[in-house]
Amino acid sequence: MAKNPLTYADALTNALALDGLNEDTRVTLLALKTSIEKKNSADRKPTATQTANENIKAEIRAALADGTPRTVTELMAVVPTLNGASNQKASALVRQLVEDGTLKRELVKRKAYFSLAR
Repeated sequence: MAKNPLTYADALTNALALDGLNEDTRVTLLALKTSIEKKNSADRKPTATQTANENIKAEIRAALADGTPRTVTELMAVVPTLNGASNQKASALVRQLVEDGTLKRELVKRKAYFSLAR
């Protein structure tokens, strides 16, 4: 298993633990660490694209609610917001739904069909 790289916050924690830092350096490093932790906080609201993608995922789930397994291409034809989207975007959204357990993927004659996981 690969070792996780040292994060900036961890490096700053290590630097703050060193003896012999003058007070100005300690205050600056502490402020920098606080800033990094704030940026990495999970309290941030989602971006406009993330919100739009969640809406598209809801439409994909609704399109599959009838129980008919569909390919990504078929989903693009059924879901109105995917009409102008690329196949890569549609595939990425469907893959995310498979990874979180919402959809299941079945191969039939080397073609992937997706349906709601029950």
